[in-house]
Amino acid sequence: MEDWETEYRKLVDAEDYFRFFDVVYDPRVVSVNRLHILRKFGELCAAIDGEWPIEASGAKKKEAYRTALAAAYDTFLSRTAQDEKLFKVFRQDSSGINVTFHPEGLEKKT
Repeated sequence: MEDWETEYRKLVDAEDYFRFFDVVYDPRVVSVNRLHILRKFGELCAAIDGEWPIEASGAKKKEAYRTALAAAYDTFLSRTAQDEKLFKVFRQDSSGINVTFHPEGLEKKT
């Protein structure tokens, strides 16, 4: 494991990732979309890890992660969380929900 990967695994906040990878960001965008940005970043990193050759340079992998973070951030400059559907709550189809109001539910019970 590269030294940067050890430090990378200690990062906690979205802002820590942006500082670590030296990616310029607007704090207002991050404050609204932090979980979505990190989720998208995680998906991109998983794809990188899945295809990364073992013998490849660690510095290049760090740069690939940096590019992934910038791409994840850029996604939410023009798209919304609902557009991306990164979390299950946004993937659920609400058209199949059937709600019936029962008349007894409207009466006051004394």
